[in-house]
Amino acid sequence: MARKSERYARHLILPKVGANGQLKLESARVLCVGAGGLGSPALLYLAAAGVGTIGIVDGDTVDVTNLQRQVLFDEASLGKSKAECARERLQALNPLIDVKAYPVRLDEANVFGIFKDYDCIVDGTDNFKAKYLINDACVAMGKVSVFAGILQFEAQCTVFHPDGPCYRCLFPAPPAGGVNCAEAGVLGVLPGIVGAIQAAEVLKHILGIGDSLRGRLLLFDALSMEFTEVKIARNPECRICVKREPLSSFERGGNECAAR
Repeated sequence: MARKSERYARHLILPKVGANGQLKLESARVLCVGAGGLGSPALLYLAAAGVGTIGIVDGDTVDVTNLQRQVLFDEASLGKSKAECARERLQALNPLIDVKAYPVRLDEANVFGIFKDYDCIVDGTDNFKAKYLINDACVAMGKVSVFAGILQFEAQCTVFHPDGPCYRCLFPAPPAGGVNCAEAGVLGVLPGIVGAIQAAEVLKHILGIGDSLRGRLLLFDALSMEFTEVKIARNPECRICVKREPLSSFERGGNECAAR
């Protein structure tokens, strides 16, 4: 097994990382909800970077349609738990870290118990139910979440802090009749690009360097290869991060939230 100094050599020579920064990464605890298109690249880069404890929440099994974009898996993974396969892949990539698998669907009954052991949450889900649940739990627990959404050829990404703006400042309630990638399709490389951006935001947050996407929504169009930035302001009427109102299961988007 390679020594830490060899494995992380390119980090150790970086002025804004160095030995102290690498120790911060080793002490960090990051949870990724969803080991699919977004989670795959985000998890691979976080593991390679040496994030000390990584959790993976995903209640799905690997399907052949996943292999077009979910680079954590191969044909030998078909039919198996995504969370468990992802854990094995990350542990093989970096035996120096601790990887925990949660092969369950995130819901109101388990979200607080799972989130409590982690400092930063990566939203790798593809449905509104999960995104609202992740947001509301992170605000309530004072945790940072790194959000991304993808569809067809377009994507968006930002960082939410517990004191706002939050996801509900952007979208106060789930839209009626939303679609996901299973229904509308997605260019296979798109989540790879955006998932890597999520990983970069997590690493910057842990290290305390650079300019976060907090308060900025990054939009990406793969067809035009253009990035656009939109400022996000805290909504003074936000029921979650401002008024701290309890929401019903219906308002959260339902009880059970698939993490895909």
